[in-house]
Amino acid sequence: MERRQFIKHAGIAGILAAGVAPAAHAQGGTIRWRLASSFPKALDTIFGAAETFAHKVKEMSGGKFEISVHAGGELMPAFGVLDGAQQGTVECAHTAPYYFFGKDPTFAMDCAIPFGLNERQMTAWMYQGNGMKLFREFYANYSIVNFPMGNTGAQMGGWYRKEIKSLKDINGLKMRIGGFGGVILKGIGGVPQNIPGGEIYQALEKGTIDATEWVGPYDDQKLGFQKVAKYYAYPAWWEGGPQLSLLVNKKAYEGLSAENKAIVECASAYAHTDMMAKYDIKNPQALKELVASGAKLFRLPKPVMDAAYKFAMNHYSELSASNPAWKKIYTDYAAFRKDANLWFRFAEAGFDSYMQAQKL
Repeated sequence: MERRQFIKHAGIAGILAAGVAPAAHAQGGTIRWRLASSFPKALDTIFGAAETFAHKVKEMSGGKFEISVHAGGELMPAFGVLDGAQQGTVECAHTAPYYFFGKDPTFAMDCAIPFGLNERQMTAWMYQGNGMKLFREFYANYSIVNFPMGNTGAQMGGWYRKEIKSLKDINGLKMRIGGFGGVILKGIGGVPQNIPGGEIYQALEKGTIDATEWVGPYDDQKLGFQKVAKYYAYPAWWEGGPQLSLLVNKKAYEGLSAENKAIVECASAYAHTDMMAKYDIKNPQALKELVASGAKLFRLPKPVMDAAYKFAMNHYSELSASNPAWKKIYTDYAAFRKDANLWFRFAEAGFDSYMQAQKL
């Protein structure tokens, strides 16, 4: 497709149709960036979002702006990409910001916190609420410009060697759980482990951990968790709509022309939508196949959910009292969550619950 045609018909990119295509040349020469991902190449959904982004950048710039994409561990450790982007080792990174909650718990809200926003709510808060503005201010402290770039939707609650039937079963459970969810799991008796995606299978197979969560049926099936743990829980109370982010080194970003900045913005928004669509296409069939191969589905007991919810809300209050950055963003986040859930409770939930009860 010719560049002007592509931009005209590329959804969110359409607003830039009058100027993006020729402007990429205004900066002169070919721009080459490197993107460090936190994810393995085997995951065509999450790692693939960065490839989609890079492809669109090249396409919209007519080949004048190229970004090479590197899997976790290729240029730097999977959990080292924030530092890499901050220090300018690479121009940008694609990651789940809650991996860096150890630096500041506030990072987690740019991805997912337990009992937080679902995918649509998170996207609305970032693009039309105050989310983007607040996080641009936060990331400025790390010399980074952030963009939403992907979401998995509500995740499954993980794979277990034994079914979780009560809160007692959480006590002492060694579970690989990403980001901030581990803090809450620990608060109700679990033993969280933060392990990169490419290393989880071996840890579960060897018994280093008793359980793991990752994303959902499609990715979990590719990673083979069903071979070493047969009990498959839902939902992931810790990830109702986790957002992935593109983190761009501020100096590199400011060195772009206005038109190339617009290309980055539009390409990341395209990849953001594309990733969620891929999960909604791929997860249904994968879940059928997992159940057919012996996976045992079970819903996490309400007492477990209630205990986690209570601990989470108390913990957020404590953070608000001790962490100014958290308080500033969480105050807005929580107010948005309250109104969003009031709305979703009626039309959305009403329609969904009716349709999901039908024999289609």
